[in-house]
Amino acid sequence: MGDQSPKSALTREHQPDNPSLNQEINQTDGLNTMRIIIANENTNHALFTEALLHRSGFKNTQMIPNGNELISELNSSLLQQQEEVDLILISNTLSDIKWQTLCKRINQSHVWQNIPVILIASDPEWFEASAKQAFNCGITDVIYTPLRPAHFSPRIYSALLLKKERIIRMIGKQEIEAELAERKVVDARLQHLINDDDDLTGLYSRRRLVKTLENALSFSTKKNQAVSLLHIDIDQFKVINNLEGLQAGDQLLVNIANLLRDFIDDDDKTIARISSDEYSILIQNSTPEAALSLSEEIRHAMKTFAFEIDDRVYHVGVSIGLAVTIKGEKISAGEMLARADQACFVAKKHGRNMIHQYDNQDKEVHQLRDEAYWAPKIKDALTNSRFCLMFQPVVNLKTDQIEHYEALIRIRDNNNELISPGIFIPVAERIGMIHDIDNWVIKQAINALQQLPEEKSYVSLNINLSSHAFHDPGLLQRIKDALSESQVDGKRITFEITETAAIANYEQTREMIIKLRELGCSFALDDFGVGFNSFSYLKQFPVDYLKIDGSFITNLINDEVDQTLVKSMVEIAKTLGKKTVAEFVENEETLNMIKSYGIDYAQGYYIGKPGSEFEGIESVSFCPLP
Repeated sequence: MGDQSPKSALTREHQPDNPSLNQEINQTDGLNTMRIIIANENTNHALFTEALLHRSGFKNTQMIPNGNELISELNSSLLQQQEEVDLILISNTLSDIKWQTLCKRINQSHVWQNIPVILIASDPEWFEASAKQAFNCGITDVIYTPLRPAHFSPRIYSALLLKKERIIRMIGKQEIEAELAERKVVDARLQHLINDDDDLTGLYSRRRLVKTLENALSFSTKKNQAVSLLHIDIDQFKVINNLEGLQAGDQLLVNIANLLRDFIDDDDKTIARISSDEYSILIQNSTPEAALSLSEEIRHAMKTFAFEIDDRVYHVGVSIGLAVTIKGEKISAGEMLARADQACFVAKKHGRNMIHQYDNQDKEVHQLRDEAYWAPKIKDALTNSRFCLMFQPVVNLKTDQIEHYEALIRIRDNNNELISPGIFIPVAERIGMIHDIDNWVIKQAINALQQLPEEKSYVSLNINLSSHAFHDPGLLQRIKDALSESQVDGKRITFEITETAAIANYEQTREMIIKLRELGCSFALDDFGVGFNSFSYLKQFPVDYLKIDGSFITNLINDEVDQTLVKSMVEIAKTLGKKTVAEFVENEETLNMIKSYGIDYAQGYYIGKPGSEFEGIESVSFCPLP
């Protein structure tokens, strides 16, 4: 509500504001930006209060009719990260919730407790006892009605200065706590050097566990006994640590350490904290069954464990990896720790709050080894130009002419051998390097088209995109730039993405396909038919080609089921106005059969193997020797 008429009572009664207070407020925030909430069921009273605030320069006001809506608004501001509330004015006549309850709730919240609250008391019977009750509930000030401008504005300024002082005090407290915590860490590290224990929980440190584990393994080999090692990872610890702060996170770790101590009932068990939120329990002379039983007891105990802070309760679980030696097995402490860690990794992959015993045949373990082996090789290939493109011809079955090729990426290793993408692409996707490979392929393929002579301008290329390609927000612009710089017509490029990847990211993929087609490019759905549930998407999926998965083609001449399925795919493609490509065509019989089905294009070793040159132009080679 804006200013009233200059002749209003409000204007006549208004006195000059306290200049020193006004200056102090303006040093930190402009009056117009300070957000003030008025909670009052009486609309006329609320409007008058708002008018007084506006007259004093506080334009950012909000009227709320009751206490519950006030709480909702404060929660909403927090969740939606809106501007913070600087002051709340509450009437003592709210009917839906007692003002005492409301004020206590605000004052006791660690999020809202710095917000000053002024109680507007309209009851003429309010005396000193009532005012004392108000201050006990966390009220900053009490202003009695009728409100008078000469007294109202200074009280508002004072409340806002109080908030400023509270914030300054809170920052100072945090700085002191941070300094004390830093000193605590230094002291703990010094203590750690003395006794080699974890400074936070008092448990064994990783270093001390390794020493104990080495001795246990050596003794077990001599005595032909088994040793078990539990690797315990706290699920969702980082979430709680980020939400509640480092001190709460440390307290949670201490509480869990104390819980685990309850399971150390003899000298054959040793417990350690080996990293921020990971623990290990070493069990000497243990059977696999006993170790599994202990793991399950710990997991069950954590299911009933609750971590409380203020009025919030968190439930956390554990993922447990278990490694057990075979009697008499010679194994180092490092390898034993790695096995338990890998087993815990598998437990988390299977959904968390699980137990998994190490198995050398675990798929996830092999993936970790592949990543460790291939990650440096992929980085080396990008840095030292060891990637190269091969080109496999695709024949038009209507004209028997080769009009386009599929660009296929390879790595040339130190022995000059070519490595298939099926080996390194899955690793690149898992370690986050796939976008670099996508960018390299697109740039090199467009460069290959640019190098062809004018008489070969009818030749086009199929470029494979990874399942993660459309997660890259800069992909579209890089393709635009590459086409513009090379002057290659977008019509000479067909992008391919697998059917499963397209369905998994349907909306995102569809939007990107539309934008790429606007550049003149075509699109092919690769490995089509692997997931038959994709048929329902095809009506509105703007692709130009369906590449029938090779698993349906390799044994087509002998498998009646494959023949029926391929015929169905071709019929669906024709109905939708899309062309079909058959992959893995390895012989003349298969070629003749797919021709009879009406398939438009064929690709496979019978048509031509991938090579470093295409269209017989020997001077253009895109897989050079190192």
